[in-house]
Amino acid sequence: MIEHAAKGIWVEIHAVVLPPGERAPQVPDDTARVPLEMRAKGFLVSDASVGEACQIETMSGRRLSGELAAINPAYDHGFGAPISELTTIGQEVRALLSKREGGA
Repeated sequence: MIEHAAKGIWVEIHAVVLPPGERAPQVPDDTARVPLEMRAKGFLVSDASVGEACQIETMSGRRLSGELAAINPAYDHGFGAPISELTTIGQEVRALLSKREGGA
């Protein structure tokens, strides 16, 4: 695993935006007990190593500061498992539209 990154490399940073106790009063108790954290991806502004404070420039040009968490991070998000009730929606809508167009 790469531990040091040069300026301009795609990285992910992590920062605590609000520690517990400074969260908004209307948030639920279980939410208030944990920090509000930020993770962001962008291009490293200057050389840094994993775990060090650094600054990035995002794709939209924003500058953000945080701790270097990952170098060349992968996008690993997904949309979860398919919902069986929704898997046939496209076919059902096409059938309804077909009937409507034929009968209109």
